[in-house]
Amino acid sequence: MQESPLNHNLIEDTQALLGGHMGASGATRRSALKAALGVGYAAAALPIMAQTAIQTPAKGLVSGEVTIDVNGFKLPAYRSAPAGKTGLPVVLVISEIFGVHEHIADVTRRLAHAGYLVIAPELFVRQGDAKGYSDIPKLQAEVISKVPDAQVMADLDEAVAWAAANGGNTDKLAITGFCWGGRITWLYAAHQPKLKAGVAWYGRLVGNPTAQTPNHPLALVGSLKAPVLGLYGAADTGIPLDTVDKMKAELAQGPAAAKASEFVVYPEAPHAFHADYRPSYRKAAAEDGWQRLLAWLKRQGVA
Repeated sequence: MQESPLNHNLIEDTQALLGGHMGASGATRRSALKAALGVGYAAAALPIMAQTAIQTPAKGLVSGEVTIDVNGFKLPAYRSAPAGKTGLPVVLVISEIFGVHEHIADVTRRLAHAGYLVIAPELFVRQGDAKGYSDIPKLQAEVISKVPDAQVMADLDEAVAWAAANGGNTDKLAITGFCWGGRITWLYAAHQPKLKAGVAWYGRLVGNPTAQTPNHPLALVGSLKAPVLGLYGAADTGIPLDTVDKMKAELAQGPAAAKASEFVVYPEAPHAFHADYRPSYRKAAAEDGWQRLLAWLKRQGVA
């Protein structure tokens, strides 16, 4: 049977998330994490209670779940912001396929301590509960593959509107995302004219079009409305460096926002090198990338 383009994309993403190639019997995220128990990860608690090695306190912040009305649908989101302040620059944080678990919540708190109103929406909830899965291929097939890009763009637009009504200054708007969310970061930079900056962590750049994902970042370079900083790993098994090179070449021929975009490729870093709750975490690359993110937002006038 000929493999569908959708399956090909999902298989590549799954291989990257598992840090290698899937065997004939398939592999699960839970089994892949069992080898990391000595580092303090509780495999049995993932991904439902994804733990994070970095614990950012909420002191001085307003932090927790909110709901965003999207045409009558109550979209859950995790919000963090400096307490008692308004007119705050806004950052959208887009999760991996595992949804808004503790690590993503912690990322929102890190950014809030830097002075931002930060929103991480649960973008899969109409299709299913991403945090309820431990088997990545099953999660990809049953939930993620059914999430339309158009739905995601609309939900993010409503998150921006919510921010504007709740203490945010959306004239200073940025987005950052990881893996699945890295790809969405590129897409939103081509979608939202108010956006000033994006930071994409190891997001897919190319792929076969499907009904739900008709375009990938490489095809949208000409529509970029804000410059994107791409943070990628040379040891990423799911994002070949030649796709990064193709993206760089396309950006160089694109509009002003495309030409202003940049890449940093960490020589020994695998996929998900920022995910401090997983064995793929690489402290040096993650910390350097984080400092580059903060500097990028300032450079692009978001801070």
